[in-house]
Amino acid sequence: MTIDPIRVLTVIENKMVTGPARILIEFARSAAQPEPGFPAVRVAIVTYQRGPGKSQLAAAAQDAGLEVFTVAERRRFDTSVPAELRQVVDQYRPDILESRNVKSHFFIRLLGLHKRYPWVAWNHGYTATNRMDRAYNQLDRWSLRAAFRAVTVCSPFADRLVAQGVRRDNITVLHNFAKPFVRPDDEKAHSTRHSLGLSEDDAVIMAAGRLSQEKGHADLIAAAAQLAQMKGVPPFRVVIVGDGPERDALAQQAKAQGVGDKVAFAGFQRDMAPYFAMAQILALPSHSEGSPNVALEAMAAGLPIAATRVGGVPEILVHGRTGLLLPSSDPGAMAAALRELLTDAELCKRLGESARAEAQRNYTLESYRRSLVGFYQETLRASRGK
Repeated sequence: MTIDPIRVLTVIENKMVTGPARILIEFARSAAQPEPGFPAVRVAIVTYQRGPGKSQLAAAAQDAGLEVFTVAERRRFDTSVPAELRQVVDQYRPDILESRNVKSHFFIRLLGLHKRYPWVAWNHGYTATNRMDRAYNQLDRWSLRAAFRAVTVCSPFADRLVAQGVRRDNITVLHNFAKPFVRPDDEKAHSTRHSLGLSEDDAVIMAAGRLSQEKGHADLIAAAAQLAQMKGVPPFRVVIVGDGPERDALAQQAKAQGVGDKVAFAGFQRDMAPYFAMAQILALPSHSEGSPNVALEAMAAGLPIAATRVGGVPEILVHGRTGLLLPSSDPGAMAAALRELLTDAELCKRLGESARAEAQRNYTLESYRRSLVGFYQETLRASRGK
């Protein structure tokens, strides 16, 4: 018997293909065809567009075969946006309506769309780069209480949703996944190393993510300054992949703390494979995390990880088995963990191999797809009173 596909309409604000957006697109591509016991899921995307040209997110989604609807924002505070969004949703008539950002949560509640469609609100944590972000974050307490279901990426985020008034039995925790690591050829890895001015003798400590305060890169630079003063530490370089508002401040800090020559900023990179290939260690110094994609990708690549014990990180990594966990905002603890990894090859090998096995066992696209499709099936049954 053929099972009808589940039609999901996802409202997402991102212009860039960030981690959550990439996870969404990979899932949608995978779930477009049914598998035994599970229906297909047809994901269409609604995104906002300000100015000319297509956003990177819209282009990537279309390249993956997804249907994309664009709501034009002619200016900030464009009062026509909610009405345009309502029109798109009512024309598409999804089986499930979901939103991935606080602004979209607010619009769906404001328009009363949660009364007409089973509404799934996703929570990836909160960032606030401007006053509008902070205002929407405050409004989320009102918005999310009306969601039929909420999905978040770690248990601490679920606890925060409960504190905001969301019923715990309406919350599902779903960690992200990592695709299998495909090692690039030696020439690609060598050219990437050369472009950053690294010698072949330098051990590479990699960090990756948006250069904003909650990612803790300032702590990593302070740790690098301490590490450089420790005896018996081999030559090393810290390579920070990503871009964001803190880049200039971080570069100035590295110079002021005497490690300007030991910290390289690689900028935003679409292809992370050469960086995982040349790294010996992943450092994750964050003050806040959900289900960090970079940690899962490093696990798939077999890298040992030194990470702060925040958010969903302890749900993914086990201290001493698949990584080293340490306190947040403690450069000294990070420096000690990095020294241990740089000077103990056997520990690095053991942690890396265990991390790769864990990623292959529990954090694959296939397992993520089955979990999410099953969640959609349960959501439909519950919404229809079955």
